[in-house]
Amino acid sequence: MVIDSGESHPHEPVITGKTLPRFIAVEGNIGVGKTTLAKKLAATFNYDTLLEQPQDNPFLERFYQDPKSFALPTQLHFLLQRSQQIQALRQDDLFKPVRVSDFLIDKDQLFAEVTLDADELALYEQVYQHLTLQAPKPDLVVYLQAPLDVLQERIRNRGIAAERAISNEYLASLNEAYTNFFHYYDQAPLLIVNSADIDIVDRPEDYRQLVEYMLTITSGRHYYNPGY
Repeated sequence: MVIDSGESHPHEPVITGKTLPRFIAVEGNIGVGKTTLAKKLAATFNYDTLLEQPQDNPFLERFYQDPKSFALPTQLHFLLQRSQQIQALRQDDLFKPVRVSDFLIDKDQLFAEVTLDADELALYEQVYQHLTLQAPKPDLVVYLQAPLDVLQERIRNRGIAAERAISNEYLASLNEAYTNFFHYYDQAPLLIVNSADIDIVDRPEDYRQLVEYMLTITSGRHYYNPGY
């Protein structure tokens, strides 16, 4: 098997000798690096990407500053956005090609349960039930974990102005919600990655080793803890 760092010419195959998962979903808390990994995997495998678009959510910055007031419109906007992405894929018959996503549609309710009060959650669930969210099941889910201090540092380093208002309490609540969600997740092969000491951007060996391990997984639940 040959793997490069994901910087090859976009039309050149960069992996040989392995059967690749056709649809990979990367998940994890804010700042953990899921979009970075998804983009690198797409470049390495010559895959299309299906990415979240937080910059298009007009409520997100206000939510970080005042979560109670803006939680519901923020969540509904993300829900409708993802529904539109999935519908567009279905209309274009793009479920057949290979791709990497930086989200699972299942996680929408995870965020809703953390941020919404009981009445708002009931309304959100009514909207959710009326949407057609028949996303394809991934062939592999990669769940990136990191402790709170690592998330805080990565959020600071990427320097997105709106994220400066994200509270530690919110990040901690999401970490707990993700842990609970993936404790029961069994819809696809799952790789849980301790990403605290991994630098896939500046240390190519970290990325190569992660991809090599990832490509050994065809079923079940697996843990990747480099250095342990």
